[in-house]
Amino acid sequence: MEFIKNKIMKKYISILLLFLSINVFSQEGDLEWHTDLNKAIEISIESEKPLFMFFTGSDWCGWCIRLQKEVFFKPDFVKWAKENLVLVELDFPRRKKLEESLKQQNENLRQMFAVRGYPTGWFVVPEIEENKVNFKRLGSQGYVAGGPKNWIGGANKILSKK
Repeated sequence: MEFIKNKIMKKYISILLLFLSINVFSQEGDLEWHTDLNKAIEISIESEKPLFMFFTGSDWCGWCIRLQKEVFFKPDFVKWAKENLVLVELDFPRRKKLEESLKQQNENLRQMFAVRGYPTGWFVVPEIEENKVNFKRLGSQGYVAGGPKNWIGGANKILSKK
C-alpha cells in the first residue's frame, strides 16, 4: 500500500512541477517577437507603434542571452513592450539553421543599419512612400546594465523622438 501511495505522490508532484514550469515560461511567451519584417511593418502601421528591431546571435552571443534574461523576459518589460512596441527578432545564429529567405532578410537589414556587434536594437518608425518602406530611425540601444527599469528608461528617451 505504501508503494502505491509513493507512486501516486510522485505522479502528482511531477504534474505540479510541469504546470509550474509552464507558468514560469509562459511569461516569456507572452511577447510576440516577429521574424517576418513585412508582417511586423503592417502591425506597426496599423497599431501606430514603432518597431524594435533586435539584432541577436541567439545561440552564441552571451550579451544577447544576458539581455533577454535580465530584461526581455521580465514582467516589467513584457508589460511595457506590449503597450509601446512591435518587436522584431533578427537572428544570426551559428548552430541553428534559418530559412534562406529569413537569413537574407536579416542580412539585408544588418547591412542597412550598419550593425557591427550584438546585441543591437534599433527603434524605427516605418513610413510608406510610393509603395516603398523607409525607416525613420529614432535611435539604437543594446545591453544596458540594471535590469528592465534602466533599459526601459533609455528606450523611453529614444521613443520620445517620435
